[in-house]
Amino acid sequence: MFEAILYEKLPGLQVQCNVCQWRCKINPGQRGVCRMRLNRGGRLDVLGHEEVSSVAADPIEKKPLFHFFPGTLVYSLGSWGCNFHCVHCQNWEIACVDGVLGSRKLSAEAAVNNAKKMHCAGIAWTYNEPAMWLEYTIESAKLARKNQLYTVYVTNGYLTPEALDAIGPYLDAWRVDVKGFSESFYQRVAKVRHWQAILEVTKRAMKKWGMHVEVVTNVIPTLNDDDRQLSGIAGWIYHELGPLTPWHVTRFYPHHKLANLPPTPIETLDRAAEIGRDVGLRFVYTGNIAGRDENTVCYHCNKLIIRRVGYNTQVVGTRGSRCDYCGSELNIRTWLGRSGTQVLPGGV
Repeated sequence: MFEAILYEKLPGLQVQCNVCQWRCKINPGQRGVCRMRLNRGGRLDVLGHEEVSSVAADPIEKKPLFHFFPGTLVYSLGSWGCNFHCVHCQNWEIACVDGVLGSRKLSAEAAVNNAKKMHCAGIAWTYNEPAMWLEYTIESAKLARKNQLYTVYVTNGYLTPEALDAIGPYLDAWRVDVKGFSESFYQRVAKVRHWQAILEVTKRAMKKWGMHVEVVTNVIPTLNDDDRQLSGIAGWIYHELGPLTPWHVTRFYPHHKLANLPPTPIETLDRAAEIGRDVGLRFVYTGNIAGRDENTVCYHCNKLIIRRVGYNTQVVGTRGSRCDYCGSELNIRTWLGRSGTQVLPGGV
């Protein structure tokens, strides 16, 4: 067993976990909401510390991250469990579980070595909520940074500020779901409360730690496809993260406990994108639509910057983070690191 970080010991051998916004108070022999943190006699242990459920070398665009090292491969790792219980979860087989199922061990050192061997430019913790193995991701991210690999969280954003600050110095990108924009939606779909904490932690990721942030909203018919929620999300991105922050509005497909709903109409996604652009967002992408390209075009000179056909990506018009034609800032992380020095991730 591996002892958790970020927990408090309470009277009666009870503990309080401070990794996510649930801040579960856990009795001896019991687990938190995520089912991956166990109170073992007054000590909080992490289940599955180095246990991986899913491994793949993915295009970074699959996360989706469109303005972060475009065209590179990222070594993608998933574990078990989640602090959300979304009724439409695409990865419920690994997220909605009661502990660790069949998997294999993968140390942080092995993960970094595998990433380099597979010519990946970085490591992403994805498929399930990365905070479930916060301790492992911190260890791995430190080692990745030493090996000039970028690091990515694909997250629901429900971490506490303390957890964010623990991983923050070693994390380069924060790809966050903003699933809706109302208390009733989050309670119905994800079974969580205090959803606004996601917004605050996301701002902290960008403004305190300088992470690259992209936002995804899976648009679900009858649940979050109304103009009020979509305008709320777009407006929040514009005012709090900035107009150059990419917003991905993606198509819902029937799954898990929402198999009764139809796929999102294309017109609804186009309407969501229109709302985002009307608010002032420069980069709004409609995803999960077969046959539709998702190119990046400069908002100032209208030149093609990044061509995407499926996951085939060609960068054709950037100079650092700027448009190569007119010089406009595009908020694209490239091979220039945070300090302006050249960064060459392993294997690329």
